[in-house]
Amino acid sequence: MSRHDASELASCLGRQAEAVCRRYLPNGRRVGRYWVVGDARNASGRSMFVRLGGPDFGKGAAGKWTDAATGEHGDLLDVIRESLGLVDFRDVADEARSFLSMPHQLPPHPAGCKTPASRAGAGFADAARRLVAMSRPISGTLVETYLRGRGITAFHETGSLRFHPRCYYRRDEDGQTETWPAMIAAVTDLDGRLTGAHRTWLDPSGFSEICLGRAPIDTPRRAMGELLGHGVRFGVACDVMVAGEGIETMLSQRSVLPAMPVIAALSAGHLSAILFPETLRRLYIARDNDRAGKRATAALMQRASSAGIEAIVLTPQLGDFNEDLRLLGPDALRANLRVQIAPRDVARFMMLAV
Repeated sequence: MSRHDASELASCLGRQAEAVCRRYLPNGRRVGRYWVVGDARNASGRSMFVRLGGPDFGKGAAGKWTDAATGEHGDLLDVIRESLGLVDFRDVADEARSFLSMPHQLPPHPAGCKTPASRAGAGFADAARRLVAMSRPISGTLVETYLRGRGITAFHETGSLRFHPRCYYRRDEDGQTETWPAMIAAVTDLDGRLTGAHRTWLDPSGFSEICLGRAPIDTPRRAMGELLGHGVRFGVACDVMVAGEGIETMLSQRSVLPAMPVIAALSAGHLSAILFPETLRRLYIARDNDRAGKRATAALMQRASSAGIEAIVLTPQLGDFNEDLRLLGPDALRANLRVQIAPRDVARFMMLAV
């Protein structure tokens, strides 16, 4: 098969990108205009993003994918090859042609969603903007109670967080709609433009060690909109900032490093793909102590190095920095971070917390 023929075949698959993903990457799920899964071999996880809409050819074409944890990328022919363990490209092409010859019907959109697949990203971003707009500041709300229950005391520059008293939740597309109070976090790009929203549904009965203040539902945290490269920001990025996964993790650091600007990427996969401000010269990476955190840290360090940015890893003593704050206390967290950050940044960012 010629290179041109392979491109044509990949383009045809791209026009049915979601159907391809549902068949060959069933461990994933649709999130906005992407199919999110662990990797091209159909592992569970959230580090690989397959674009579901876009032009037939080019960088942003439908069917193009990137694994934010490893830096791998490709098209849907690669997905078929990896997910089925095929070696000979003729077998990959035969499988693709067989798939394309079959009738495919996608499940209907959720109720109230009439956005075509090619405009799904814009539709979810619009929904995120509406959700943020209809929420209110967190002062005196269940969100503040929740964060204090997690040991967090840093509430300055938290305008990106909002409270919604009755935020819709559905277990899946066919599930019954429920309402729970929720912490709403605005996801923004480098220019401050809102591109998405993150929801953390909360337990109205209060904090417990079992659920840590989150609602007792299957997936108490979900994001919507355009997330890749962006995040929830606290403070204005300058030449130095900290990047990590969770909102609670980054606010835990702000509790002992109050002047340090931070970004919460919301997952390990998204952490490895954050975009760098032009002014950034030193990046601290607040890793989680698990395999996904290790992979994301390695990928982000490589990207930072390629961009000429100094990267320094911050490692918690327990599973993550919020665990350190809750279980070990702020003094222990401060002492652990003090020996990991550059000496010139101790006076600049930590002294205000003493």
